[in-house]
Amino acid sequence: MFIPRQIQSKLVSEIQDGRKVVLLFGARQVGKTTLIHHILNDTSYRMLIINADELRFVDTLASRDLRQLQDLTGGYDLIFIDEAQRIPEIGINLKLMADNFPNLRIIATGSSSLHLASKTREPLTGRAWTHTLYTIAISELTGHYNRFELSDMLSERLIYGSYPEIFSIEGREAKQDYLRNLTASYLYKDILEIGNIRHSQKLRDLLRLLAFQIGQEVSLNELGTQLSMSKDTVASYIDLLEQSFVIFRLSGFSRNLRKEVSKKDKIFFWDVGVRNTIIGNLNPITQRQDIGQLWENFMISERRKLLTNQGALGNVYFWRTYTGAEIDLVEERAGQLTAFEYKWGNKKVRVPQTFLDTYPSATFKVVTPKNFIDHVTIIDQTQ
Repeated sequence: MFIPRQIQSKLVSEIQDGRKVVLLFGARQVGKTTLIHHILNDTSYRMLIINADELRFVDTLASRDLRQLQDLTGGYDLIFIDEAQRIPEIGINLKLMADNFPNLRIIATGSSSLHLASKTREPLTGRAWTHTLYTIAISELTGHYNRFELSDMLSERLIYGSYPEIFSIEGREAKQDYLRNLTASYLYKDILEIGNIRHSQKLRDLLRLLAFQIGQEVSLNELGTQLSMSKDTVASYIDLLEQSFVIFRLSGFSRNLRKEVSKKDKIFFWDVGVRNTIIGNLNPITQRQDIGQLWENFMISERRKLLTNQGALGNVYFWRTYTGAEIDLVEERAGQLTAFEYKWGNKKVRVPQTFLDTYPSATFKVVTPKNFIDHVTIIDQTQ
């Protein structure tokens, strides 16, 4: 089953425009190649499709030789380079093609923004449209499922996550095997290779610690002590994991530094199925002690995917005071603050009085399994 992605129409428009290189980042297995092929199947371009793992293309695409690049692309309307981060000097070579072959449409995908973006950012400044593809968002499922069905599959999403292939796999054991293989092949093998990390066990241990601490403020010093690593090394590993689309950070929101916590970040996983696999817990939600953490992680990642996919400008944070008052997510968009608290159970929640006093014009909403669909499918529902 092909699930249309929210950025699809924008990609189609940019490919048709053809004035800039189209860069699509995202973790392995999130559907980058499938999406580009789906788009290209509806075109009549004469196209050259290259997998960067094919060595016969690598030397030419890394050559900085305009004649070699002309020989490779001559006669084609479009070139699609998959997993382009594997090609040395790819940024400068994409620039050469963009500058010298104005009628050639160029698309490149990469599974690590750290690795590929660092190679393309400077050479392609002003010459590229850049996008990120995440795992399937709830908002991308609304064309296939009604509200009842979306609510009914919630427990599946909380346990197994939303990688595209998981939707077509039947049976608990098969889904667990897929996630174990995905985690082993991508999180460890690919990231270790991209980051040139020698101590693979340290990365595994760090991921486990982060997976157990979702929703909590993270101390780099404490992580370093637990892992017998320096604070700077821990920070570099976390940056690598973030740039490889495994985790993301939330900073503390503050306009009154004496009262509000803002120095430490919280860290969440883009896909909770990956998080659950890392800690070795793929049990049903009725057998879990961490359902509150899972719910918060899932909702924040879904909200962030929605905002990014729809191009909404703004920033997201958590909020907490030194006295313990806290809010899970604060959005700042167009000068307006919107606060969200995520609760799995039926316990009534009140907005912290300190928040109301400090930000009287802000709005506040509690999101539960009974009302979550609008929150992850509609951006301006609270305004």
